Amino acid sequence: MHKIVFDTRFFMEHYYGQNQAVVQKTKETIRKTPERFISSIVLHEVYQLTLKLEGRELAILRTALLEKDFRVVNIDLEIAKSSAEIRHRYKMSLADSIIAATALQLKATCLSDDKHFKNVTELKTAWI
Repeated sequence: MHKIVFDTRFFMEHYYGQNQAVVQKTKETIRKTPERFISSIVLHEVYQLTLKLEGRELAILRTALLEKDFRVVNIDLEIAKSSAEIRHRYKMSLADSIIAATALQLKATCLSDDKHFKNVTELKTAWI
């Protein structure tokens, strides 16, 4: 897998996973993936979750590191329209449909274990 769009669930495992073997796999995946992308909605979700669980200081630091280590893809007009189509067709949440649309626009694999992504037939998915 060369070009990957990372879903929020990946970072939930990476930062809060209890299984150390899985956490190690997340670290290896980041290190070995040459083209790493995240949607700006993933930054929002990671910031929000970290803010809730660990506070503002760590939320700021964590998202700054994500911005450094990943290419952040903002929601442009094409992603917005594609996301709306995906959300309507597959009855997905707003955030998931944006992440799926981002991966489709980039012709990238979506890295997630979220079953909603598996339903999007035109989307290539994988998990660690």
